[in-house]
Amino acid sequence: MILELLIPMLLCTLLVAVLYSCVGHGGASGYIAVLALFSVAPEVFKPTALTLNLLVAGIATFSFARAGHFSWRLFWPFAATSIPFSFLGGYLTLPSHIYRPLVGVVLLLSASRLLLQKNQGAVGTTPPATPTALFIGAALGLLSGLTGVGGGIFLSPLLLLFKWGEPREVSAVAALFILVNSGAGLLGHLSGVQAIPGYAPLLAGSAVLGGVVGSLLGSRHLPVPTIMRVLSLVLTIAGFKLLLV
Repeated sequence: MILELLIPMLLCTLLVAVLYSCVGHGGASGYIAVLALFSVAPEVFKPTALTLNLLVAGIATFSFARAGHFSWRLFWPFAATSIPFSFLGGYLTLPSHIYRPLVGVVLLLSASRLLLQKNQGAVGTTPPATPTALFIGAALGLLSGLTGVGGGIFLSPLLLLFKWGEPREVSAVAALFILVNSGAGLLGHLSGVQAIPGYAPLLAGSAVLGGVVGSLLGSRHLPVPTIMRVLSLVLTIAGFKLLLV
């Protein structure tokens, strides 16, 4: 790739990583949008996005957990079923014209609901029943593997809308959820690793830098209402990306 295009791509990757890691996300949907914007071959999307997701989600997991926001009780039932189904989804291929519009609309609706909610951090929260979490985890894991994202973009709004967790707790859980599902999805798509471009290490460097900055802001400095607005913005960007790109 010529230098004139590579530098803007690295800057866009950095911005995506900062924005998404503020709310504990890896940014896969954003990386896919960046790759599409710069006319990268479609077969590169899934393995590259999952690889960058692993790096940024790992940083976000560490930052939010170190700040004391992680809840194992909330995390484990979703992850228990999402990991094997994410592996399965990574192995399968679903026509994009089926899932892209549907998921895009769901994300936009979730974003609007989050913007309308008030005082999210002040209300009481209750973890979901284990069978419910196991079922949702399986569905999100499959969707994660099929689409090449970590699944946190779907899990976070569910946890918040149903009051199953507080904003920073949700970000911490989403970060590790993304990490394990990105790894499982990449293992199910090992043949696609060969499609990762030669400039991927530069993208990884930008993503890591953005992940460090964003996760530190989200885990320690940003007020809860700001986290909610950032998450709504992330969901809106991802939703329009799926509908329009």
